[in-house]
Amino acid sequence: MAIVRLQEETTLPRDGFTGALVGRVWRPDAGGPSVVIARDGALYDVTSAFATVSALCESPDPAAAARQAKGERLGSLAAILANTPPDRRDPNRPWLIAPIDLQAIKAAGVTFAASMIERVIEERARGESAAAEAIRRDFAQRVGGELATVKPGSPAAERLKQALVEAGAWSQYLEVGLGPDAEIFTKSQPMSAIGTGADAGFHAASAWNNPEPEVVLAINSRGAIVGATLGNDVNLRDFEGRSALLLGKAKDQNASCAIGPFLRLFDSTFTLDDVRNAEIGLSIEGEDGYRLQGGSSMARISRDPTELVAQLIGASHQYPDGAALFLGTMFAPVADRDTPGRGFTHKQGDLVTVSTEKLGALTNRMRHCQDCEPWRFGVGALMQNLARRGLIGTA
Repeated sequence: MAIVRLQEETTLPRDGFTGALVGRVWRPDAGGPSVVIARDGALYDVTSAFATVSALCESPDPAAAARQAKGERLGSLAAILANTPPDRRDPNRPWLIAPIDLQAIKAAGVTFAASMIERVIEERARGESAAAEAIRRDFAQRVGGELATVKPGSPAAERLKQALVEAGAWSQYLEVGLGPDAEIFTKSQPMSAIGTGADAGFHAASAWNNPEPEVVLAINSRGAIVGATLGNDVNLRDFEGRSALLLGKAKDQNASCAIGPFLRLFDSTFTLDDVRNAEIGLSIEGEDGYRLQGGSSMARISRDPTELVAQLIGASHQYPDGAALFLGTMFAPVADRDTPGRGFTHKQGDLVTVSTEKLGALTNRMRHCQDCEPWRFGVGALMQNLARRGLIGTA
């Protein structure tokens, strides 16, 4: 099985420790997680000031609060990163975990024209990758590049919708890609996300699946976007293609939600415009020698991040602990990996890295879900652990 090696210079954003970088580590000596700030080459435990990342995000100015927080130095970032991959870990020393905790983990789907077309192909191929290429060519002839230029919910989008209906080419995925209502679904449960270096999971019964490299927004209970990180929305294309009602199974498996390495809070060094202009890179390295490079340009998203957040949270839906929102991707690997006509799918041992200049790199090794570390530490366990440590009241 491939070995994951995490290094400071390849994990951090290009500007290093310049930003307000918030994370979480597992502290074996405390039997639970701690909120940490990355600064001066090290990680500092600030859990005494902010028991959860969710609480930090509720601050009037989270980035300023993070910079001002004092805490115990846990060790150098380089040492903690080296101890993070599960098969290289000293269980008596801290390791990095996902940088969110109590937030609901949500995702926006079909937010790029390219991904919209691929969802239509999945549906029409009924989850069979071998049929995808012929459908892809047929659909391209019908609509060409028109989908990429139409704003969802606009009169032009409605006209295109009617034309597709009349041509017999309509799909439920085009409804959320062209219509006024975005697709926003639950990706995973609070506390279930894995961080960089961990094994990421895909279902052993899936024969057609792929990574989805995305920006993930951190949103507080007031609906304010306070920062961003990276995510891999592992997706089972064959499951979802068989039926959209299988979306939950296609998206939510053990270890199928990877987020990290750090949450970068908005300040003068990093703003929402940096998210809007981000170029997301993806690399896949297989144990069989397979290599794939891809990416996603946030400038080509169909709906602005603020529009997606407005559809997530507001008068009709609240998130008292905040939310983490995957923004979607334009990347969908279509080149054959092995058998001609079967497209791309993961193999066990694939190393997947999602990266961008201002957020660093998120790296995970792919394994079957049942072979990844089981999720056993949930919200209840966190509350009990923090209470034992005297970090929250027991009442």
